[in-house]
Amino acid sequence: MTAMFILGTVVCALSTLICWAMTAVRAHPADSSIISLAAIELYLIVYGVYAGVRQAMGASITGEAWEFWGYILTALMLPVGVFIWAMVDKTRWSNLVMSFVGLVVFVMVYRMEEIWWGSAL
Repeated sequence: MTAMFILGTVVCALSTLICWAMTAVRAHPADSSIISLAAIELYLIVYGVYAGVRQAMGASITGEAWEFWGYILTALMLPVGVFIWAMVDKTRWSNLVMSFVGLVVFVMVYRMEEIWWGSAL
Protein backbone atom coordinates (compact mmCIF):
# COMPACT_ATOMS: atom_id res chain seq x y z
CA MET A 1 0.00 0.00 0.00
CA THR A 2 1.24 3.44 -0.84
CA ALA A 3 1.23 6.36 1.57
CA MET A 4 -1.16 8.25 -0.73
CA PHE A 5 -3.64 5.36 -0.60
CA ILE A 6 -3.47 5.21 3.19
CA LEU A 7 -3.93 8.99 3.42
CA GLY A 8 -6.94 8.75 1.10
CA THR A 9 -8.43 5.95 3.16
CA VAL A 10 -8.16 8.04 6.33
CA VAL A 11 -9.61 11.18 4.71
CA CYS A 12 -12.52 9.26 3.14
CA ALA A 13 -13.29 7.33 6.35
CA LEU A 14 -13.27 10.48 8.49
CA SER A 15 -15.49 12.29 6.01
CA THR A 16 -17.97 9.43 5.97
CA LEU A 17 -18.09 9.22 9.77
CA ILE A 18 -18.52 12.99 10.15
CA CYS A 19 -21.36 13.04 7.63
CA TRP A 20 -23.10 10.08 9.33
CA ALA A 21 -22.87 11.83 12.69
CA MET A 22 -24.22 15.06 11.23
CA THR A 23 -27.12 13.16 9.63
CA ALA A 24 -28.12 12.08 13.14
CA VAL A 25 -27.84 15.48 14.82
CA ARG A 26 -28.47 18.17 12.19
CA ALA A 27 -31.63 18.99 10.24
CA HIS A 28 -29.70 20.76 7.47
CA PRO A 29 -26.31 20.46 5.74
CA ALA A 30 -23.66 20.71 8.44
CA ASP A 31 -20.57 22.87 7.99
CA SER A 32 -18.43 19.94 9.16
CA SER A 33 -19.90 17.73 6.42
CA ILE A 34 -19.14 20.38 3.81
CA ILE A 35 -15.59 20.80 5.14
CA SER A 36 -15.10 17.03 4.97
CA LEU A 37 -16.07 17.16 1.27
CA ALA A 38 -13.51 19.92 0.79
CA ALA A 39 -10.89 17.70 2.45
CA ILE A 40 -11.65 14.90 -0.01
CA GLU A 41 -11.42 17.36 -2.92
CA LEU A 42 -8.07 18.66 -1.63
CA TYR A 43 -6.79 15.10 -1.24
CA LEU A 44 -7.82 14.29 -4.83
CA ILE A 45 -6.05 17.39 -6.16
CA VAL A 46 -2.87 16.41 -4.30
CA TYR A 47 -3.26 12.80 -5.53
CA GLY A 48 -3.63 14.01 -9.12
CA VAL A 49 -0.56 16.26 -8.89
CA TYR A 50 1.39 13.42 -7.26
CA ALA A 51 0.35 11.00 -10.01
CA GLY A 52 1.19 13.53 -12.72
CA VAL A 53 4.66 14.15 -11.30
CA ARG A 54 5.18 10.42 -10.83
CA GLN A 55 4.25 9.76 -14.46
CA ALA A 56 6.32 12.71 -15.74
CA MET A 57 9.34 11.31 -13.89
CA GLY A 58 9.04 8.11 -15.90
CA ALA A 59 6.96 5.80 -13.75
CA SER A 60 4.70 3.76 -15.98
CA ILE A 61 1.10 2.87 -15.40
CA THR A 62 0.55 -0.89 -15.62
CA GLY A 63 -3.04 -0.48 -16.80
CA GLU A 64 -4.51 1.97 -19.24
CA ALA A 65 -3.49 5.59 -18.64
CA TRP A 66 -6.82 6.93 -19.98
CA GLU A 67 -8.67 4.79 -17.43
CA PHE A 68 -6.48 6.00 -14.56
CA TRP A 69 -6.90 9.68 -15.47
CA GLY A 70 -10.59 9.15 -16.14
CA TYR A 71 -11.01 7.90 -12.58
CA ILE A 72 -9.21 10.94 -11.20
CA LEU A 73 -11.29 13.40 -13.22
CA THR A 74 -14.53 11.66 -12.26
CA ALA A 75 -13.54 11.51 -8.59
CA LEU A 76 -12.72 15.24 -8.68
CA MET A 77 -16.25 16.01 -9.87
CA LEU A 78 -18.01 14.03 -7.12
CA PRO A 79 -17.43 16.32 -4.10
CA VAL A 80 -18.26 19.41 -6.16
CA GLY A 81 -21.46 17.90 -7.56
CA VAL A 82 -22.65 16.67 -4.19
CA PHE A 83 -21.83 20.02 -2.57
CA ILE A 84 -24.00 21.79 -5.15
CA TRP A 85 -26.76 19.25 -4.57
CA ALA A 86 -26.52 19.76 -0.78
CA MET A 87 -26.88 23.51 -1.21
CA VAL A 88 -30.06 22.97 -3.22
CA ASP A 89 -31.54 20.30 -0.94
CA LYS A 90 -31.07 21.79 2.52
CA THR A 91 -32.39 18.84 4.50
CA ARG A 92 -30.92 16.38 6.97
CA TRP A 93 -30.51 13.86 4.15
CA SER A 94 -27.98 15.96 2.30
CA ASN A 95 -25.54 15.02 5.08
CA LEU A 96 -26.21 11.36 4.33
CA VAL A 97 -25.70 11.89 0.60
CA MET A 98 -22.41 13.67 1.35
CA SER A 99 -21.30 10.61 3.32
CA PHE A 100 -21.40 8.50 0.19
CA VAL A 101 -18.71 10.64 -1.45
CA GLY A 102 -16.15 9.25 1.00
CA LEU A 103 -17.20 5.68 0.27
CA VAL A 104 -17.24 6.11 -3.51
CA VAL A 105 -13.94 8.00 -3.64
CA PHE A 106 -12.29 5.31 -1.49
CA VAL A 107 -13.34 2.64 -4.01
CA MET A 108 -12.15 4.82 -6.90
CA VAL A 109 -8.75 5.43 -5.29
CA TYR A 110 -8.42 1.69 -4.64
CA ARG A 111 -9.13 1.07 -8.32
CA MET A 112 -6.63 3.76 -9.37
CA GLU A 113 -3.96 2.02 -7.30
CA GLU A 114 -4.81 -1.27 -9.02
CA ILE A 115 -4.52 0.36 -12.44
CA TRP A 116 -1.20 1.97 -11.55
CA TRP A 117 0.48 -1.01 -9.93
CA GLY A 118 -1.29 -3.77 -11.86
CA SER A 119 -2.70 -5.76 -8.96
CA ALA A 120 -4.79 -5.51 -5.85
CA LEU A 121 -3.16 -3.90 -2.82
